[in-house]
Amino acid sequence: MRLPTSEVNPKATWSQPTPTEFERGIRVWIHLQKAVKQVTWHRKGDYFATVAPDANNSAVLIHQLTKHQTQQPFKKTKGAVQRVMFHPNKPMFFVATQRYVRQYNLQRQELVKTMQTGVKWISSLDPAGDNLIIGSYDKRLCWFDLDLSSKPYKTLRYHQQAIRSVAYHKRYPLFASCADDGNVQVFHGMVYNDLLQNPLIVPVKILKNVHERVDALGKRYYYYDL
Repeated sequence: MRLPTSEVNPKATWSQPTPTEFERGIRVWIHLQKAVKQVTWHRKGDYFATVAPDANNSAVLIHQLTKHQTQQPFKKTKGAVQRVMFHPNKPMFFVATQRYVRQYNLQRQELVKTMQTGVKWISSLDPAGDNLIIGSYDKRLCWFDLDLSSKPYKTLRYHQQAIRSVAYHKRYPLFASCADDGNVQVFHGMVYNDLLQNPLIVPVKILKNVHERVDALGKRYYYYDL
């Protein structure tokens, strides 16, 4: 993984834990100037990115554990950043603002494309293979073919309330969306080797009445009624 050449960001301070904190499992502290709303890891485990929407141009920071360094990959962020994601097996980095998703190539250090989602407010995203899914607060799930177009190949409207999270299955051609209506929608997305054959997206299952439980450590668990 390569990052844009830049100086260590002064808006992030690394410090060592106290002996008591070390015993509790804390290995390092990173102090940022604004509240962090998202943390996401690179697949190799040495890098992770944070999003602090109120930090303006330094809303997106990328941290390297082995060197205890933080970099600001963008001098300016076009729009209020909502979410970021590393591609699971390609040197790609996705940055979602309220209405657009920008795809960057980390090796070439350049913008690949800007995706026009057509939604009012993006809430979540997840890339896999040559595809990308995004969820929105206006109840839409958009499926992109990254090689085909900067606009969604398919926009799905199966939820009655805001979508909070979307995710691809790690092994199978399945993806899901979870919304404030308490339901999880599971879809099968088939992409064919024949480029003349259109992808097939089929609803598979609705998990209804999904509940959220928060334990004493603040961890969130989700379960549904069978």
